[in-house]
Amino acid sequence: MLKSEEITSRLTGSLKSLHLPTVRTSYAESALVARREGHSYERYLLELIELECEDRQYRRVERLRRASKLPMEKTMESFELDLMPEKVRQQIGPLLEGGFLGRTENILAFGNPGSGKTHLLCAIGHELTQQGYRVLFRPCSLLVQELLVAKRDLVLPKMLKRLARYDALIIDDIGYVQQSRQEMEVLFTLLADRYERGSVMLSSNLPFSKWEQIFKDPMTTAAAIDRLVHHSVILELNLDSYRLQTSKQRQIEMTQ
Repeated sequence: MLKSEEITSRLTGSLKSLHLPTVRTSYAESALVARREGHSYERYLLELIELECEDRQYRRVERLRRASKLPMEKTMESFELDLMPEKVRQQIGPLLEGGFLGRTENILAFGNPGSGKTHLLCAIGHELTQQGYRVLFRPCSLLVQELLVAKRDLVLPKMLKRLARYDALIIDDIGYVQQSRQEMEVLFTLLADRYERGSVMLSSNLPFSKWEQIFKDPMTTAAAIDRLVHHSVILELNLDSYRLQTSKQRQIEMTQ
């Protein structure tokens, strides 16, 4: 007959080998509860497995959140949705569900500086990671430099393959800083590579009519716009500075 100490040792070792850390740390306490309340073996086992599944989901979401490089403070909870135009408010609900990713649709957010474009796209990105989607946030200027380095080192195809693993790629502030032709060529290469293969979530202060300032060439500009717009949701945030409005609102609340 196995002694209690031997059972504990073998059970702990087996659970460690099976990579069931939550079951390993919870089974003893759950067993006490099950004995006290007269639970069946099946219920005891079910509760342990559900604890393991919940903890694995939590750890997966945390890994996705860290890997996304999303600004942690830019969430839906901190976003003043009431300040958005009515059409945008109607568009956001379906986007938070993530269905657009399965259709490889793009989200294109346009508006004046400070209108909330970055915050909105990041907030959607956070919601997507909670659902298990892989998201990556990169400022456009930084992303372009990373692409240029990859091209210089002859590993651009490898980098594009890595980026293709993300369900959504958030490119923030395209056109905010004017880039050289070489820099825009690698950005176009990325957009072309993701076309109908993965969603792009993009923010810009410039309307399409001024995108030739970005891509330097009419044909390249038209091709880039065509690839982005073909399957897309366009968010028009043309309103007064979101940051200024929220700052004023906080000041009002503090004086009340």
